[in-house]
Amino acid sequence: MPASATQAPSTGAKDRRLGVIAVAFLIVAASAPLTVIAGGVTSTFSVTHIAGVPVGFIVLAAALAVFAIGYAAMSRFVTNAGAFYAYVARGLGRPTGVGASVVALIAYNMMQIGIWGMFGFQVSTFIAEKTGADIPWWVGVLVGILIVGWMGVNRVDLSAKVLGVLVAAEFIVVIVFDIVAFAQPADGFSAAPVDPASLFVPGVGAVLAFGVAAFMGFESAAIYGEESKDPKRTIPRATFLAVSVIGVFYAISSWALALGIGVDKITDPAGITAEEAGPPLFFGFVAERLGTVWVDVMSLLFITSIFAALVSFHNAVARYLFSLGREGVLPARLAVVGRGGGPVAGSLTQSAIAVVVIVGFAIAEAGWDPAAGPYPVITLFTWLTNTGALGLVLLMAVVSIAVIGFFRRDARGVGAGSRLIAPLISAIALLVVLGLIIANFAVLLGQAEPDATTFLLPAIAIVPGIAAVFWGFALRRRPEVYERIGRGGDADAARLGTAEFAEER
Repeated sequence: MPASATQAPSTGAKDRRLGVIAVAFLIVAASAPLTVIAGGVTSTFSVTHIAGVPVGFIVLAAALAVFAIGYAAMSRFVTNAGAFYAYVARGLGRPTGVGASVVALIAYNMMQIGIWGMFGFQVSTFIAEKTGADIPWWVGVLVGILIVGWMGVNRVDLSAKVLGVLVAAEFIVVIVFDIVAFAQPADGFSAAPVDPASLFVPGVGAVLAFGVAAFMGFESAAIYGEESKDPKRTIPRATFLAVSVIGVFYAISSWALALGIGVDKITDPAGITAEEAGPPLFFGFVAERLGTVWVDVMSLLFITSIFAALVSFHNAVARYLFSLGREGVLPARLAVVGRGGGPVAGSLTQSAIAVVVIVGFAIAEAGWDPAAGPYPVITLFTWLTNTGALGLVLLMAVVSIAVIGFFRRDARGVGAGSRLIAPLISAIALLVVLGLIIANFAVLLGQAEPDATTFLLPAIAIVPGIAAVFWGFALRRRPEVYERIGRGGDADAARLGTAEFAEER
């Protein structure tokens, strides 16, 4: 039978299953290394024609590492499955926290559901190439949702083990690609892609806007705080490990890709044809230098890479729903957990939302012109993942400010560098990146000219969050709910109703 609706996914030491490496794998899985290199980086080169993409990853990794300093400092004192929501509620007040929770739910859902578009397209394409069968993209998606949903209602360490195997395989094949590309560059060895001067040129904003999506998921470590063996150590270490690995690995691999394609070809606006743009740049090199067997292997791992990201984002949404249900912001039924401690209700709800959106996009495909490109990639994947990335960057900027607010009245023994300087720098840097994303949103959507979606999609990510702040103020009329906002998984929840707690309000 399901556990009580007020029970956490892990309620005791025996249920704390995750160590540093397991949490780091869950984080890296969300960023999907092979998907980033074969899909994201190739698309960035194709659209921007800027060779300095590797430097962009280093710049973004440095900015996010600064963010992680304050984030990790706060994670020592706030342990909650709805990490961003709880951090903002504790640092900037409960109403703002409620607004952040809505932005987080929208952003993570958009990332997860949008990725299904790429997954469905890749699965149907692979099946067609190998068997000749024409399977609609949404068939593979619906089957995948069932599998991810089943994993989501089971123990989180099961997901970690599965993702660990998939991510390890991704790293191996990308490393093989890197070695071959460095050994057999198209136009000879060049250090231009790692020269900062090759990044800071007109169009740098688009490179950074594309690149930040590759890191989305690194911030999710705190979501697993209640299921970690030692949250105060596991979460900071896993976060710094993940952002370091992601940044360095992507910089080296994108450098290898630039050499494999040819720096001159990348920087020539006419150098990459429409047929070559995106993943074909990667797989064309693999076919030429390694053969069709490796293309098949990497194509399969490309699919499993996407699948790993789907599992990771699904887990994040399920835990946000659980946390908000436990604290009464959303219906309490969303806090139901299963025998293994997984957030059953949150997982099933996320799966149901995904099914509804996928069915809607499948129906809308009837009027699509195939000449415009693969429908699920151009619409579902591109629209939703870029909007989700925008929402997550906004959330991280707000969290940086929340860290400052959290330590404002009580430093709790944390140095000024971690509680003030680093969060202030990261807030400024993330707001700059957010501005670049908004300014280049038409480019991210592949639009020659802005249209309604250019403005509607960012509004979907931001406006409901603003409205939810007012909803948060309205919850003051329900003190039993209002006092729990942002406190459900925290030891401070035991102080509800005390004079000390009332003073903090």
